[in-house]
Amino acid sequence: MDKVSAHQRSSNMAAVRSRDTAPELAVRKLLHSMGLRFRLHRSELPGTPDIVLPRHRAVVLVHGCFWHGHSCPRGRAPTSNTDFWLPKLDRNKARDAEQVNALRALGWRVLIVWECEVRDTRTLRRRLGRWFGLRA
Repeated sequence: MDKVSAHQRSSNMAAVRSRDTAPELAVRKLLHSMGLRFRLHRSELPGTPDIVLPRHRAVVLVHGCFWHGHSCPRGRAPTSNTDFWLPKLDRNKARDAEQVNALRALGWRVLIVWECEVRDTRTLRRRLGRWFGLRA
């Protein structure tokens, strides 16, 4: 049984952002500081990618560890209400795979940055630099 009222649960879930999250803003700031210019949330591309770099024919997807099922401690599946959460998280992973495949089929390079990776900006800067062929 849920310990929170239906109204409060609805309010909590409505507060979960899908755009302009803290990890996404951190990646955008880092890319911009590296001299890379990008567009945001291009709806004409499959899955409306978080960051699109048309010049590099690349997209960067910033995934939350919990919501997209990362294999880090933050990505652990909940132990309560599993009848709801496990299928939901499985659908998220399946949708992610479909979107990546569709983007690649259109000729886009796809990089996934996990929420837990954003904390170590030095390592992330090196990873992005290598991926874009820049000196980081």
